[in-house]
Amino acid sequence: MGQSRAAAGPNRWLQLAALCTVPFIMVLGNSMLIPVLPDMGRVMGLSKATTGLAVTAFSLSAGVAIAVAGFLADRYGRKLVVVPSLLLYGLGGIISGLAGWWLGPRGFTMVMAGRVIQGIGAAGTAPVAMAFVGDLFRGSSRVTALGVFEASNGLGKVVSPILGALIGQLLVWWAVFFAYAAVAAPFALAVWWLTREPERQKAPPARQYFGEVLQIFRQKGIPLVACFWAGTVALFVLFGVLFFLSEHLETEHGIDGVPKGVRIMWPVLAMSVVSFSSGLFLRHRKKLLKPAVIAGLILAIAGTLFIAFVQADWAFYTGLVVAGIGTGLQLPGLNNLITSSARSEQRAMITSIYGAVRFIGVAFGPPLYGALMRRGEAIPFWFSAGILASSLAATLFLIRPERLVVEEGDGAETGGAESGPQDGGPGRSRAAIPAWELPADLPLGTRAPLH
Repeated sequence: MGQSRAAAGPNRWLQLAALCTVPFIMVLGNSMLIPVLPDMGRVMGLSKATTGLAVTAFSLSAGVAIAVAGFLADRYGRKLVVVPSLLLYGLGGIISGLAGWWLGPRGFTMVMAGRVIQGIGAAGTAPVAMAFVGDLFRGSSRVTALGVFEASNGLGKVVSPILGALIGQLLVWWAVFFAYAAVAAPFALAVWWLTREPERQKAPPARQYFGEVLQIFRQKGIPLVACFWAGTVALFVLFGVLFFLSEHLETEHGIDGVPKGVRIMWPVLAMSVVSFSSGLFLRHRKKLLKPAVIAGLILAIAGTLFIAFVQADWAFYTGLVVAGIGTGLQLPGLNNLITSSARSEQRAMITSIYGAVRFIGVAFGPPLYGALMRRGEAIPFWFSAGILASSLAATLFLIRPERLVVEEGDGAETGGAESGPQDGGPGRSRAAIPAWELPADLPLGTRAPLH
């Protein structure tokens, strides 16, 4: 029994657990920093908009580097990109931390340099890990796995404001940067030792590869770009509102440290719980993927409009939680549609482009919301409702799941975790691994062979 399990490879859900550490740590890159940004701005004499560039530098550099990471992952393997990227992410945190520690008010440029390095590392983390999850799971289990994957992203957003506020309160604002390195190394080891890539067709050389990716956009461009837009807007609004909340709590109410982190936590906790739950619910209801995205957008619009209309603290937090629920309802469906739109040899590029536009949304959220705050407290939420409405229109009229999803029988999943040839020889089908199979003892030999 143990030998047959080892032959089939590590339990997929154990591998998913290791891969879920990747979006968890990646989201710390911005969310954990948000509670200490006001402290950094005061020490360095920065405006709110300039302080928000600490988020922008990270996200834009990730967006620029992400296409290269996607190609390398499709060509040479997911793990050979994810693991070094995690280590580079930690190195960038060390550089920014040392700049804040040693240079103080004069260290803003070096802090930005470290954030750029972190962003380049982040380019090869969560988007490539999402493609890895798409390789491991197919059919009805894929939407569940991607819901869990997105929930780990949300869990990072839940933990990170409290963790960032706690570090800033007990230590100092620049200590947050060293925390990145402290978690990046063990998570990189977890991915290296606990995951094994399923056999799949590798991407062709660069010229042919990018031609094939371009062909995907020629065939599916309009619905695919609409999915990208919906995911970008969701993250743009979320991080913009979180930045608004952090600044508002400290400057208007004098709330700082852990109490501020707890208040920031609630909308992202709602998003994480709903993302996990909707992934389970949609597992055998793939026809509801688009309706789930539409329902999530309607809730997010309702939440932001409620805040804009009702000027009261209880309405403010209620609206944030409703908007968080809406975001959590959108993302598993969008992730599944995007991940299922390409074959395994182009999947990392498609998920990387998706990650890039999400990073861009995160990049411009804080500085833009910082500028909008100067025009009044309700303005950012009117703006949020408007841009979410554009996303709703794109989803209603442009997203066509039947045009996006690669059919299971067309060879897109050959060599995947649930189909394809077994090691024993060609033509033999691999036995399906039961969906919520409990992990056995930690299997040996889980390192992928170097190709």
